[in-house]
Amino acid sequence: MTWGLGFVGGLGSQIFFAMLIILPWWCNQAYAAYLPHPSSQFRAFRTAWERAHDIRYLGGLFLVTAITDLYIILVNPDYQLSVFCEKPSGVPGFFAKAQSPALHVAIGYGFLNLRRWSFFVYLVYAGFGLLNATTNFACFGFGRIRTVFFISLVVFTAYVIWRRHCFPVTH
Repeated sequence: MTWGLGFVGGLGSQIFFAMLIILPWWCNQAYAAYLPHPSSQFRAFRTAWERAHDIRYLGGLFLVTAITDLYIILVNPDYQLSVFCEKPSGVPGFFAKAQSPALHVAIGYGFLNLRRWSFFVYLVYAGFGLLNATTNFACFGFGRIRTVFFISLVVFTAYVIWRRHCFPVTH
């Protein structure tokens, strides 16, 4: 299946599929073997679900994304990120690019530790991303990367909202 997806969508779609489907399945198999009374993959999934390991996994993905974002910024210092149809340069452009890895680290850390504040930081960041992507659609049209980003952001946000009870309220 990964090969077919790569044939249609390229290497990026293969990596995206592996990070979202294959890697979590492998993690679940390892988790099932770790459980004191291993019984089935379903039980391992249920236990992982109850302990919010899916949210922690997303936190790990945010940390990996922060590293890749930082690498892209460092390797391509002249790249100008599109922010609401503008491509700021200089110091404003640097801060426009730097916010992504900084927020990914914050959200990743918060998701790994199930911190309530990270849920709200994620919602604000996702709202910004949805508004920015919609505006950029109007200015630059529908590109493959922009469209995949938009769809995955909508799906991830819906999932995180659905699992919001995993972020306990602390007093």
